[in-house]
Amino acid sequence: MTSMQPSADERLRRWRLVLGGEPGAEGTGCALAGQDAAMDGALGALYGGARSGGKDRGAGLGASAPSVARWLGDIRTYFPSSVVQVMQRDAIERLGLATLLLEPEMLEAVEADVHLVGTLLSLNKAMPESTRETARAVVRKVVEDLEKRLATRTRATLTGALDRSARISRPRHRDIDWDRTIRANLKNYLPKYNTVVPERLVGYGRAARGVKKDVVLCIDQSGSMAASVVYASVFGAVLASMRSIATRLVVFDTAVVDLTDQLDDPVDVLFGTQLGGGTDINRALAYCQSQITRPADTVVVLISDLYEGGIRDEMLKRVAAMKASGVQFVALLALSDEGAPAYDREHAAALAALGAPAFACTPDLFPEVMAAAIERRPLPIPEA
Repeated sequence: MTSMQPSADERLRRWRLVLGGEPGAEGTGCALAGQDAAMDGALGALYGGARSGGKDRGAGLGASAPSVARWLGDIRTYFPSSVVQVMQRDAIERLGLATLLLEPEMLEAVEADVHLVGTLLSLNKAMPESTRETARAVVRKVVEDLEKRLATRTRATLTGALDRSARISRPRHRDIDWDRTIRANLKNYLPKYNTVVPERLVGYGRAARGVKKDVVLCIDQSGSMAASVVYASVFGAVLASMRSIATRLVVFDTAVVDLTDQLDDPVDVLFGTQLGGGTDINRALAYCQSQITRPADTVVVLISDLYEGGIRDEMLKRVAAMKASGVQFVALLALSDEGAPAYDREHAAALAALGAPAFACTPDLFPEVMAAAIERRPLPIPEA
């Protein structure tokens, strides 16, 4: 079998790229040239101080838009997309380059992802008109990619859940689903008579032809929830496209904004948010509660880290009242791929005591969570 171990020279080359510093300074004796030198320069511009014991071995990125734009082009040339996205985030956080994203040529050079969209949304109010259309194009690309990935499975999962939730066990004759009724009673087949005795009828109620469920997405738009806001807006648009679900989307900080009329375009929803500011969950839930007309057919999804700046006891009373009226209440600490953020554990425990456990949810799990809520069965809470 041929050995897959790298050669000694290749190992030295890799160590040289990892360690950085001046050629040969780490004892590798390996000098970089060509593309390796360019890769090293791109890494050094961002991580120079950290990679060489505090000594800045590169020119750095500075605050020059042209130099940053060139650097963005370089890293897209030398590194895979997943690495580029990490380096972009680090550049924004370590070097304070967020304001440079307000320039169109910068936006055209970046690798678009959910985190970049969050950064752009946080800069929304400071964004000049010359940048706004470019920013919308960047956001739209990310949103369309997410919709392609998430929409089909979400619609299929929820359609099945809606059908199952609408079945009734004593349907009128014209509402009987004969296919499912026969399958449910196969154990009662009588060979002598070549027939099935239907002990249990399966059918659909009249309401099944119209709107079956109301869904209210209540989204905390504080700065730490940026990725969750992006994903929730995409899911909101997908849900709104389903005729059997009436979807309402509400965002909040210390104020409450109903963006339901913009759900046909999640990009409009995102630019209607304002990341940052305080949090008043109680006020947001009060508004959502006022919009509920069919409690037994309503699912309320609160997406928040639960750091309440409003009236805590009132918030919990509202959740208890909604659940008592028949509302299915779901509390998500995050809707993203990053797991649970920092969150208020006392409030999470209080919600759990009310029968509404709070947990972080990935975008891939969200359709299953919604399906369980629609069918009124235990939520698929991931293990901590």
